[in-house]
Amino acid sequence: MVTKNVLMTILKNILDAIDEGIHVIDKNGFTILYNHAMAELEGMKVDEVLGHKFLSVFPDLDYQTSTLLQVLQTEKPILDQSQTYLNKQKKKIMTINSTIPLYVNNQKIGAVEIAKNITRIKDLSDEIMRLQQTISKPVYRSDGKIPRYTFEDLKGQSPGFQKAIKMAKRAAKTSSSVLVYGETGTGKELFVQGIHYNSSRGKNPFIAQNCAAFPESLLESILFGTTKGSFTGAVDRPGIFEQANGGTILLDEINSMGLQLQAKLLRVLQEGYVRRVGGLKDIPIDVRIIATTNEDPQSLLEYGKIRKDLYYRINVVNVTIPPLRERKDDIPLLTDYFITKFNDRLDLTVAGVTDQCLRAFTLYPWPGNVRELENAIEGAMNLSLGEKWLDEDCFPDYVFREAEKKFAETQNNLHISLDEFLDLNEVMEKVETTYIKKAMLSSSGNISQAAQRLGIKRQTLQHKLKKYRLEH
Repeated sequence: MVTKNVLMTILKNILDAIDEGIHVIDKNGFTILYNHAMAELEGMKVDEVLGHKFLSVFPDLDYQTSTLLQVLQTEKPILDQSQTYLNKQKKKIMTINSTIPLYVNNQKIGAVEIAKNITRIKDLSDEIMRLQQTISKPVYRSDGKIPRYTFEDLKGQSPGFQKAIKMAKRAAKTSSSVLVYGETGTGKELFVQGIHYNSSRGKNPFIAQNCAAFPESLLESILFGTTKGSFTGAVDRPGIFEQANGGTILLDEINSMGLQLQAKLLRVLQEGYVRRVGGLKDIPIDVRIIATTNEDPQSLLEYGKIRKDLYYRINVVNVTIPPLRERKDDIPLLTDYFITKFNDRLDLTVAGVTDQCLRAFTLYPWPGNVRELENAIEGAMNLSLGEKWLDEDCFPDYVFREAEKKFAETQNNLHISLDEFLDLNEVMEKVETTYIKKAMLSSSGNISQAAQRLGIKRQTLQHKLKKYRLEH
């Protein structure tokens, strides 16, 4: 039987091992638990606080300014509250605190405060906000051009990719909100910038914000700004909605935004004004929202990662970017494009990749999509020793291992056994799929070349690929 003293020792060891600060007071205001993380935050020593009355250790606080004392008195929890203060060593600290009352047998016995130190994250967000305030001033590259992407930077001829470009160009002619869906590495921001710079807002600010980069409380201040006095250390600072007024905001990975903040964003979109954190003034804004997600929008709704009302408010225009494995016709084109790009950047004269490499490229599934292909080619060109053609030795082994595995699986599927009994339609279908797969393999996934080898029209081959659900 574990004794009470042993349990308390175990609890103390656990509390001293975690990063969050823990401060527990009893119903009379005496500290009964105080871990090292909280002592470090507040610039105190554990024995200066533990066992002492709270107000005798922190005489500058009272029931109005201390969340612990407030919760002890009101018995209502205070969750996820930002606090900024100078600790005993005069060091500025910012925390996210949750404070809750404690009960045993329905009797109040005290209150606990859990504090997470986000000082470094806050300093980083302040720097980002400072930099974003200069976003309306064009930033020039060494060649004197403004770094931006347009639809001309989107490379691909496959039907699915061309459909995405067509939808994006239509979106550029409107002012409605847009939701862009595509796996990581498919080029979502290129599409978003293309929409912005080809729209009537193209000469106004474009600001991109990754919603997964910061905790919700900081993301709110980045989006909507802060008002001096909203919490200790806060200053009057516009958020990116004000900075992008008249322009476009990209909310990248919007599915990472907390549901509470989603509700506030929805209000801004519906009402056309923002209110800074801690402020009372409504500030009118005219901003277009383009959001992106790397998860299927329907699954986001199904699993409650995005509010339905916000989803339908943002998804006025939908652009779906196909992954590279579904547009293998574009791999030769993209390969040539990236080789030309890095020839200029690295001062090389690479002509292309060998046929063996290109065949492997069309068999490899490219989970990182276009970005992975670009990085593979950049790496190969950095490793090349002046060769005119990039071969297998220049690329990662896993590309060719996966391609060989895919090729072996395909070859096994091509075999037709005369011993098995199939009706004539099944035989014809199997023969047809066999020759289509052979033609696609020998053409490195190029539909036009494969159709020519089969003696049929390109549109006919596309129909059969879709009919038999064959990857290309």
